[in-house]
Amino acid sequence: MIYTVTFSPAIDYVVDLRTFEIGEINRTVKEVAYPGGKGINVSIVLANLGKPSVATGFLGGFTGDFIKSELEKRNISSGFIEVDGLTRINVKIRAGKETAINGQGPHITDEQIERLIAQLGRLGKGDYLVISGTMPSSLPANIYERILERIQGSGVTLIVDATKDILLNTLKYHPLLVKPNKEELEEMFSVKIEDTDQLIANAKKLLVLGAENVIVSLGKDGALLVGQNIEPRLREAPPGKVVNTVGAGDSLVAGFIDAYIDTKDVGFAFKQGIATGSASALSETLATKEEVEALLKVMDE
Repeated sequence: MIYTVTFSPAIDYVVDLRTFEIGEINRTVKEVAYPGGKGINVSIVLANLGKPSVATGFLGGFTGDFIKSELEKRNISSGFIEVDGLTRINVKIRAGKETAINGQGPHITDEQIERLIAQLGRLGKGDYLVISGTMPSSLPANIYERILERIQGSGVTLIVDATKDILLNTLKYHPLLVKPNKEELEEMFSVKIEDTDQLIANAKKLLVLGAENVIVSLGKDGALLVGQNIEPRLREAPPGKVVNTVGAGDSLVAGFIDAYIDTKDVGFAFKQGIATGSASALSETLATKEEVEALLKVMDE
């Protein structure tokens, strides 16, 4: 089974207005609410591709109930730990330009943290664990390491999508995949990457530190794959008008996992990951199976 962890999930409440005037009553012309958070996005895209998963993390209050209900509609199992307070709401106001107001989220106790770690500690051989995203301030900085220490040696396949020290500190657990973007890679190693050779060289540093495979996402320019057992591969994103980049990176991760489970072919999983990330970027919603298959055909031409 695939398990995703979202430490700080949210309801993303997106409102469209003709104009936005500070200090005045503004009326929407369109509004939509959907479950958000990097791990949740991975679970949703996996469901769209036909793969079941269990979404875990922390949820609280009526906002948490909404997220669980929305996931159940997509046949995604919920393994969230219940917490006091309300799961946060992120408001995105679109009126020409987009303005975001992100909620803070509930306080998470040591007992609740330990319950999540114990739950994930029961995973074993054949399971996949996707840990991604930032953490609320109430979580300890070493929460990733505490989880991975608990499952070390259990045969769980690990995928990590995090930034700087959080990601670097997970590499000793030899994740199947880590997915920084170019800017995050520069920050990790305090460098300015000017060309492809530098990009490859710095991505390979993550292999030396323990990662099995590294995908560096490059936005509209596609992505780079380096791995322990393959030659570096740079692939362009398929053409199209970018509509919404939120969740595109999470979609890449989901597409990779879906293909890797089916084929164990890292190269093809990389290709499908790019197609899946692009399908989300070219749509208002997260990638569907039909959209991914259509872009794969374009990439074959």
